[in-house]
Amino acid sequence: MSKLQAAIIGGGHNGLVCAYYLARAGFGVTVLERRPVLGGAAVTESFHPGFRNSVASYTVSLLAPHIIHDMGLHQRGLRILERPISNFLPLDDRRSLKMGGGLARTQAQVAQYSAKDAAALPAYYERLDAVADVLRELARHTPPDLLAPGRGWPRSLRQARQLNALGTAQKRDLLALFTQSARDFLDGWFESDEVKAAFGFDAVVGHFASPDTPGSAYVLLHHCFGGVNGKKGIWGHAVGGMGAITQAMARACEAAGVTLHVNAPVAQVQVQGGRACGVLLEDGREIAADVVVGNVNPSLLFNRLLPRSALPDDFAQRMAGYKSHSGTLRMNVALSELPRFTCLPEAGEHHASGIVMAPSLDYMDRAYQSARQRGWSDEPIVEMLIPSTVDHSLAPPGQHVASLFCQQFAYELPDGRPWADVREQAADLVIETVNRYAPNFKASVLGRQVLSPWDLEQKFGLVGGDIMHGVMSLNQLWAARPVLGHGDYRAPVPGLYLCGAGTHPGGGVSGLPGYNAAREVRRDHSRLAALRLALSGE
Repeated sequence: MSKLQAAIIGGGHNGLVCAYYLARAGFGVTVLERRPVLGGAAVTESFHPGFRNSVASYTVSLLAPHIIHDMGLHQRGLRILERPISNFLPLDDRRSLKMGGGLARTQAQVAQYSAKDAAALPAYYERLDAVADVLRELARHTPPDLLAPGRGWPRSLRQARQLNALGTAQKRDLLALFTQSARDFLDGWFESDEVKAAFGFDAVVGHFASPDTPGSAYVLLHHCFGGVNGKKGIWGHAVGGMGAITQAMARACEAAGVTLHVNAPVAQVQVQGGRACGVLLEDGREIAADVVVGNVNPSLLFNRLLPRSALPDDFAQRMAGYKSHSGTLRMNVALSELPRFTCLPEAGEHHASGIVMAPSLDYMDRAYQSARQRGWSDEPIVEMLIPSTVDHSLAPPGQHVASLFCQQFAYELPDGRPWADVREQAADLVIETVNRYAPNFKASVLGRQVLSPWDLEQKFGLVGGDIMHGVMSLNQLWAARPVLGHGDYRAPVPGLYLCGAGTHPGGGVSGLPGYNAAREVRRDHSRLAALRLALSGE
């Protein structure tokens, strides 16, 4: 009997993960990537002569260890280096705060600003870890279909048991994290503005919102799920940039028999007899498939690639209102030298960490409020990584590359101007922001690549410039990601599935949406294959 055929739209990391597991299960798999390189937003490219960097995704933590193991990524060349410390916050000309490098070191740093907060750290980490451990495990499992209790209740019961394993305090923490603002949650633990800024930054990463926005505490928690080299809560750098991850994944897919196509944009998902039956490429080619899997933003899949007539009315209406905006502007800069921070000018471990320029929750709130009014913040939130401090393959000797991850830049500008008209102006503001903390920075910039929210959509298909493939709000999480009743990776069109970050567990380079989706495809089609075999008499 011939293999069941699967066509995967989008060769980003989740698409490659899904392709690998389907191929290993015996499917014939074809991956269709519209760009000339595989990897989606997790790619390494040259952006200035002699300088390469991770163009969009830029750091490693969430990538699931079992996926690394199953796909043999380390054997295929992937090497991840741990940050010596997690984050460095230059607060002003004199003061700074380093987070990470062990509990004792972090406590000593925090004690500069509050002895009480330093004493609270062990309990804070313990309680957050307890919640994150349970949710990390749930991230590997398919959410139940809450609209079909007959089919969904066994899964609901199993996951409820996992949540019930939390103690009373942790259950209350979980409720707070899902419903409270980051400020309210952190106010319950800490008194120092500096310490709250260090933790609160994670609540606005890829989230066009204020730390005062209800539900922003969950985004903080989402960034606690990860780890590097078996160590929880650690962040790292993939040697060769993020493209090293997806290139290793591509090699694993090829070894499993996956057919990989680049420069192959999909124009439409084909539907026949109410069932997805393949895809039509923009060049007119048709690829028939028993299964079509979309590794794209759900808005792109359902609002652009599917005929409206193929979708139930209520589903189509809700997808029309699906929210995608992360308020992110990405820059890559080539540097003649390391930035010399006024508060800590000498070269050191802080240059190999995440350098966060957002000294308080009030600063983050002002950044969001001004972005809503004028389209971008008067004082943006900037995180800088300088991967060339540990990976010398990215820049010429003695020089460096830096990733600037900048928050509170709206996809749609209030005055209707296109981003092409103001992109460089916004980039100049980012450079000036960094220069306030490191006065040699502006003069050290040899070249830059600027990706506004609009550019992120054009280059990578990130609808609304959303790096998460959809806002991580309570109404777009777990069993409701992307729509309640379809949080199990199955579209309302039989034969069509989703495997991108617009499904559970959401954004970040984890591979889990692709892994989970592949499992559901296998479940559905192992039964179908058995039926076909019985009918054929083989």
